[in-house]
Amino acid sequence: MKVLLIGSGGREHALAWKLAQSPVLTELFAVPGNPGIAEHATLVAVNVDDHDAVIAFCKDNSIDFIVVGPEAPLVAGLADRLRAEGFAVFGPSAAAAQLEGSKGFTKDICARYDIPTGAYQRFTDAPSAKAYIREQGAPIVVKADGLAAGKGVTVAMTVDEALSAVDDCFEGAFGAAGAEVVVEAYLDGEEASFFCLSDGTHALALATAQDHKRVGEGDTGPNTGGMGAYSPAPVMTPEMVERTMKEIIEPTMRGMAESGYPFSGVFFAGLMITKKGPELIEYNVRFGDPECQVLMMRLKSDLLPILHATATGTLNKVTAEWSDDPALTVVMAAKGYPGSYEKNTPINAIPEAGGGAKVFHAGTALKDGALVATGGRVLNVTATGKTVGEAQARAYALLDKVEWDNGFCRRDIGWQAIKREKA
Repeated sequence: MKVLLIGSGGREHALAWKLAQSPVLTELFAVPGNPGIAEHATLVAVNVDDHDAVIAFCKDNSIDFIVVGPEAPLVAGLADRLRAEGFAVFGPSAAAAQLEGSKGFTKDICARYDIPTGAYQRFTDAPSAKAYIREQGAPIVVKADGLAAGKGVTVAMTVDEALSAVDDCFEGAFGAAGAEVVVEAYLDGEEASFFCLSDGTHALALATAQDHKRVGEGDTGPNTGGMGAYSPAPVMTPEMVERTMKEIIEPTMRGMAESGYPFSGVFFAGLMITKKGPELIEYNVRFGDPECQVLMMRLKSDLLPILHATATGTLNKVTAEWSDDPALTVVMAAKGYPGSYEKNTPINAIPEAGGGAKVFHAGTALKDGALVATGGRVLNVTATGKTVGEAQARAYALLDKVEWDNGFCRRDIGWQAIKREKA
């Protein structure tokens, strides 16, 4: 099978690494890819935003299957255009991708189909949003409605912080994403990520993970796209997974189909495990980044047939087998992230890894033949172990061999799970 992978981040490097292991694969291309992805795929210089150019490449190269990694091309309707040309595509339609593209859309679906989530209101002007916040009090959550690269959410512990977050949205801090604001109740509990494939009719539960959103150790500082993750999440017991499927995933799948937006792709449910059980914080419509990296390290099954079955409505014919060993990934980011940071700083050495360890490229490029850091989140140093503690020790030992002067990381990834292991 000839496959085209869309994307250039750590998530796509993990997908490329796993797809390249498939005996079904004959050739793997990536647009635009990165130097890490180039180890597994032929990189193609096609502009992802130019849908006609992507279609022309797929036709010229007899591509059998396209895997769309990031959310932006999905929200922009790339999957729709490719499907209209007869291609099998992993990833939802633009209409279904609203589950990530609009926080308000998702909350409305939850309300309509009785999916447990925090109470909310949608606002298109600051005074109304602020009046609601003053009435509700803190803690409270303020979200830019649209795509904001993981940064448009403020968990405000004071009313003043919430009012300031409303101003940020409406004053353009998140561009068009902040033209509408969703204000919702604060959910108290432990966060977890749950991944499940859907072909519109059938669902296949994958695995659980926990991300570390805050930039600083001890979960302090501003939110980021994610500073590290591990899988599985201990809080997601078999009972909690079963409840998540019955109370959240299955009603969403049915509701999306009934609403005229059948969902094909991956449900990435951000959950809060509260005293009442699992409640939905938000949906993403693609694999998490950096959660995908730990999922791919644990997946024992061939990924390609599973994704293809999702795209072709035959998800009931496949299963996914997982290693019991936990996996943990640590993000190396550029100093200054998530604020402003220097680009094109040299990465002098990345250690060779194997046997359940891998350094995934997230924001790298080659400049005059030398590897440089181009993104905020740059490398994902990933390892497995018999325990989360062992996976953590192996990941940090590997990370300490990376030679990149402008990089930093959190040193406590996996702390919640390790605390449980020691209890």
